[in-house]
Amino acid sequence: MAFSLSYYNVVKTDIIEAKDWYKNQSAGLEKKFAIEVRNCIHKLQKSPLSYEIKYKNVRMALTAIFPYAVHFYIDDDKQQIVIIAIIHQNRNPAIAYNREE
Repeated sequence: MAFSLSYYNVVKTDIIEAKDWYKNQSAGLEKKFAIEVRNCIHKLQKSPLSYEIKYKNVRMALTAIFPYAVHFYIDDDKQQIVIIAIIHQNRNPAIAYNREE
């Protein structure tokens, strides 16, 4: 069963802020970060149910290289994966708890 993807608008901000930080660390690192996040999302899209529920109905997929987690839930009615946050693992996950679309 293939699930489509949907994102909360604030996820764009999550990614922009992270890419800006990595760009300031080393030229080109922001591109590696973006590729890693994309790979993580492709992987979770293939088998979203393999990720355990961490809070409420939200699951987390960890990126392989960078210390980031993709927070998402599955909307069964719409056959959709909804990404609510992409945040650094050392940040308080409560940032994502109460996000709304």
